Amino acid sequence: MRTLDEAVLWHDVECASYVADLPLWRELAAERPRALLDVGCGSGRVALDLAARGRDVTGIDSDPALVSALTARARERGLRVQANVADARSFSLGRTFALAIAPMQVVQLLAGPAGREAALRCVRSHLDPGGVFAAALADPFEAIPDDAEPLPPLPDVREEAGWVFSSAPVAVRPEGDGTAIDRLRQAVSPQGELTESMATIVLDRVGPAQLEAEAEALGFRALERRSVPETDGYVGSTVVVLEAV
Repeated sequence: MRTLDEAVLWHDVECASYVADLPLWRELAAERPRALLDVGCGSGRVALDLAARGRDVTGIDSDPALVSALTARARERGLRVQANVADARSFSLGRTFALAIAPMQVVQLLAGPAGREAALRCVRSHLDPGGVFAAALADPFEAIPDDAEPLPPLPDVREEAGWVFSSAPVAVRPEGDGTAIDRLRQAVSPQGELTESMATIVLDRVGPAQLEAEAEALGFRALERRSVPETDGYVGSTVVVLEAV
């Protein structure tokens, strides 16, 4: 019998094993060792890592199940993480932070320029003077070679309560003003029964220069960009770093 909410389960399958960006978030948190905000915190992949290193972490996510999972995991580990159900485009927490981060292409899930503008305004209002917002951007097409037939990617796999879950990207394609990633999700029960489903995520197509220009119009100053290296299973990211001025 499955013990996790479906949203939490597949979020963990597809995101929890990703660690290539953690050194960068740790570095940024060390540069500003005060309160930080994790925008799109999910079930706590980054928030729990930073809290375990003594950081004062607040997280927001629009999915109540993910927020509940993060709260429970923080409690189990004796970590102080304040998790809130909130939309990145309309949140109000009544406090400010030295650092806000948006890992794993959260800013590409905001339904276009109007959504990014709303999110940037919200983040700007929650930053201390001189505070920083760091947001990861990626182009899924960068993982597709131009001159060769790509090998099928390895699936993300997780075992939970005797079930084995896997998720593999099977297509990357343009869709409107975004890029759609189709994933095949498979679940194998303890009795060996297989069920399959398809899931699609659509990322806004926005590059670092465009995001910096949008942010500068709202009271940010672009600092030096950072980067997250490509891994066997994930494309690399460019991290736009924006200072509240």
